[in-house]
Amino acid sequence: MKKQLKIPKFKNEDQEADFWANLDLSEYLEPSDFERVSFPDLKPTSRSISIRIPEYLINRVKEKANEINIPYQSLIKQYIKKGVFSVN
Repeated sequence: MKKQLKIPKFKNEDQEADFWANLDLSEYLEPSDFERVSFPDLKPTSRSISIRIPEYLINRVKEKANEINIPYQSLIKQYIKKGVFSVN
């Protein structure tokens, strides 16, 4: 640590936001001051989409999902992930 960071009392959120936006942390911290953290409960955000899939394909996915005892939408997500990350 280079020098102690003194955080003032703020009158409002705007004043605090301005303080943090204009602060150069390199004046106070060195790379060795940081430590790795993990957030095990943090889940990636997801969003709903709408996609047209032939009825027979949806039925087949539902059958397969039922065989392996997982929700069919989870199986579709696994298939998409596998396809996206296995493409060269």
